[in-house]
Amino acid sequence: MTPNGLPDLRTFADATMRERGLEPAFAPQALQEAEAARHVAVAAGTGVEDLRALTWFSIDNDDTRDLDQLSVAQALPGGATRLLVAVADVAGSVGASGAVEAHAAGNTTSVYTAAGVFPMLPERLSTDLTSLNEGEERFAVVIDLQVETDGSVSSARLARAVVINRAKLAYGGVSRWLDGEGPAPAPLAGVPGLDEQLRLHDEVAQRLRRRRQERGALNLKSLSARPLFDDAGRLVDIQPDEKNRAKDLIADLMIAANAATAHFLVQSGFPSLRRFLQAPRRWDRIEALAASHGVSLPAEPDAVALDRFLCARRQADPEGFADLSLKVLKMLGSGEYSATPAGAAGPAHFGLAVNDYAHSTAPNRRYPDLVTQRLVKAALRGEAPPYSFGQLSAIARHCTLQEDNATRVERTVLKAAAALLLQGRIGETFEALVTGASPKGVFVRITRPLVEGRLVRGFEDADVGDALKVRLVSVDPRQGFIDFERT
Repeated sequence: MTPNGLPDLRTFADATMRERGLEPAFAPQALQEAEAARHVAVAAGTGVEDLRALTWFSIDNDDTRDLDQLSVAQALPGGATRLLVAVADVAGSVGASGAVEAHAAGNTTSVYTAAGVFPMLPERLSTDLTSLNEGEERFAVVIDLQVETDGSVSSARLARAVVINRAKLAYGGVSRWLDGEGPAPAPLAGVPGLDEQLRLHDEVAQRLRRRRQERGALNLKSLSARPLFDDAGRLVDIQPDEKNRAKDLIADLMIAANAATAHFLVQSGFPSLRRFLQAPRRWDRIEALAASHGVSLPAEPDAVALDRFLCARRQADPEGFADLSLKVLKMLGSGEYSATPAGAAGPAHFGLAVNDYAHSTAPNRRYPDLVTQRLVKAALRGEAPPYSFGQLSAIARHCTLQEDNATRVERTVLKAAAALLLQGRIGETFEALVTGASPKGVFVRITRPLVEGRLVRGFEDADVGDALKVRLVSVDPRQGFIDFERT
């Protein structure tokens, strides 16, 4: 128990998971299944290509242990680039029945909380047997793309292959090096050609991004919170986890790979799971937001016009752009999953400007990706689809529901963690930014730790974007309440 009587954060997170219909712990049978799994002898052969000689590498968070993707690129004559994305063959180790499958299909996602990660798969699988760990031979599904100089993808091919991760890199180090603000990541010295690979990847990612932005992909800036733990596993801070050049690089590559996977399933005559974001139902609210900045948007949803407005605001007010982005994101709503009949085109993704899009590149962490991988592997082997359209429809509805539940769990636990971090700092003053002002109340955000709370006194003339000095007056970890007054 904590000093204020609140159960420890992990116990609180467990209870919150259950309240939201998520199972925080694996059944003993699932752990037994995972422990009984063995490394499959990796070898090329019929239907499996040998791509171990290529300079594959991963980029992820420093502490990530469940590595889902690798990539490698090759410059082609005329300026085009061959881009290969390898996705861990999780379907080869997780069957469509059993206790591991039941847990994954129930939760549908890994849940990332300030109390720790609740993985979708047992760690014996996700961080070991089905992770593309550095120096390990692994089976993978490879998406082989040709990206032209204008960012268009002129050809795509999917295949099963054997790969080796030559270097595990981290977002922060790669981003600082690409920006010229930090030294080369240590693995670059030990892997010949890796520095050229990173620069070529960066170039290809920018091409892909420009192409999508021409079609209306939204240029938003997100500001999320990342819990920081000490060596003993205790929460010590909540810090900003902002986008950077390396994160954008990987995102652009994965979007291209996901779109190619959806197209492959269409061509194969298979039903599929799609990820989409519909055009905003409340476009009028976005129109009003733009009008408050002196910009007139079309009467009907128009992603290209919206992105022009966003780019102009980023240039005019870089400090306030994250908060503007958050408002737009809330008005856009959440993405959803849907099933698409065999051979049919899927719904468009309004935010990414992609017409056919299937989550496929994170099968250790997301159940839709595991389902999609099973479909892809069946198509590559010339087999019948392992799921019917009706089954995929039920999976899509459940995954959308559980993703929302997981997000709510993460937010609830983060609020409780923030309150716990601040409970010994009552009376301290902080620099704050007003992030919300409505009849429901005025809310402010401080940066160390990165938390948001309610302004309970001195809020009368406060408006969004105002910089204030505030004093912490009370916290309630059980409710996740953090209250400030203006000084």
